[in-house]
Amino acid sequence: MLLAPMSMLAQKFGYVNSAEIVQVMPEFANAQKKLQDLEKMYTDDFNALRTELEKKGTEFEKLQKDSVPENILKRRYEELLQMEQRLQQYSQEVQTNLAKAEQEEMLAIQTKLRDALDVVGRDGGYVCIFDLNGGMPYVSKSLCEDVTMKVRTKLGIPANAVPAK
Repeated sequence: MLLAPMSMLAQKFGYVNSAEIVQVMPEFANAQKKLQDLEKMYTDDFNALRTELEKKGTEFEKLQKDSVPENILKRRYEELLQMEQRLQQYSQEVQTNLAKAEQEEMLAIQTKLRDALDVVGRDGGYVCIFDLNGGMPYVSKSLCEDVTMKVRTKLGIPANAVPAK
């Protein structure tokens, strides 16, 4: 160790809790609200389509009791099947669209966090900043500095900010 260059002795390591930071980022709360609104819109639309299908089903049952000609019953039955298929397809599209929207929102948040980590790392002279949520099996907190608050400060997040619900 006596022969090691001085730069080796001055190396600085840090760690950060990215999950904690993301939870208190205003962008996260905004993303959650946006996704909830989108989900509600899709749910309302889906429920309206399902109500229409149920109404057509009830009409079909009434037609069956009213001795309507077979060709009309067959056509109405096929219309019901098509509506049901469209509803199932719409449900799958909704799930895909919601997942894509969530992925896009989180990508923007993760990019902002990554940029802040880069600035804190560079400005603080850190060799490495470990993310406690990144699968690191062990981080010696006595040998590394917790830079979570520095990253929060860089993002303009107050120390007393609480996670979005």
